[in-house]
Amino acid sequence: MTISADYIRTSLQEAYGESVTAADVRAWCAMNGSNYQTVTNKLSDFKTGRGKWNLTIQEARVQFEQTVKAPSTIPPVEQNLIPLKDDSFVKFGNFADIKKIIESRVFYPSFITGLSGNGKTFSVEQACAALGRELIRVNITIETDEDDLIGGFRLVDGATVWHNGPVVEALQRGAILLLDEIDLASNKILCLQSILEGKGVFLKKIGKFVQPTPGFNVIATANTKGKGSDDGRFIGTNVLNEAFLERFPVTFEQEYPTATNEYKILYKVASSIGAFTTPSDLDFLKRLCDWADIIRKTFYDGGIEEIISTRRLVHIVKAYNIFGDKAKAIQVCLNRFDDETKQAFLELYDKVDADFQLPVEGVQESSVGDLS
Repeated sequence: MTISADYIRTSLQEAYGESVTAADVRAWCAMNGSNYQTVTNKLSDFKTGRGKWNLTIQEARVQFEQTVKAPSTIPPVEQNLIPLKDDSFVKFGNFADIKKIIESRVFYPSFITGLSGNGKTFSVEQACAALGRELIRVNITIETDEDDLIGGFRLVDGATVWHNGPVVEALQRGAILLLDEIDLASNKILCLQSILEGKGVFLKKIGKFVQPTPGFNVIATANTKGKGSDDGRFIGTNVLNEAFLERFPVTFEQEYPTATNEYKILYKVASSIGAFTTPSDLDFLKRLCDWADIIRKTFYDGGIEEIISTRRLVHIVKAYNIFGDKAKAIQVCLNRFDDETKQAFLELYDKVDADFQLPVEGVQESSVGDLS
């Protein structure tokens, strides 16, 4: 004989009260010769949690309204996503081309590759700042997946609702989507294929298609070209899918700024922190740029395995502002390198700056060789 859901609910309520557990239902099934799975299926409208049911019709309806009939998406938060202009920024390298692409408002995904600390991300941010364009930056890691990028369900005030990911937000706002360190991604990044074709994305979990708003574009930055790091300098970078890379029409190779532009950068950074006002201080900035230029040329020639980035020069400038000591500022910012490389870099700086005094622990001969 088929037992109705109403009979099951009423019988359970009389035996165990308004709230029952899986143990209660199993006991009732044993006493009545009923199948546990069949009974729980008929009680689905009264389920309030795993192994829990509330048999009061009114309470069950409230629970149903909260979980099933809740708003399907979290309403977007109105905020200004235009980056702030940075007075220390100096235009160089691919900045003009990147700015033209963003200004055109044409969908044209772009890939920027180059060594660490040479302003790839910063240039995109400042191009958007100059043009008044919204920018959504996503830092990619090996763990980044479709849920992180496209969106997924989140628990909000006891209700499960859809939350847009940064990619969907950028699509809807017509913003620039900056995929930073894209070469750290796994094959899960392939969820962006249709988006990189300018076709939008279908949110299969909620059955909604999102079209790109005019002005939307994708820019990716990476230390490699998506082929991995052969020399081991960028551990964690991966070989990206060829079909994924083919969806970027252009690739820009970002170099370090020239010594002249680098001096402008350091001077602006120093000015922004109210330091480096004496002729000696300004000469220090020039010596730092000459020093970095020699190291880079030696690096490109294969004479050394490490390099001084523009970012590291900025670190030294800020360290000097704090400590007021050239030797200490340079040394603490070089401590990230192995002892031989650090020693070689210190000795080279001693040669480009006559007023520089090597730290006491830095007077031994370097085994890396003469970089000059």
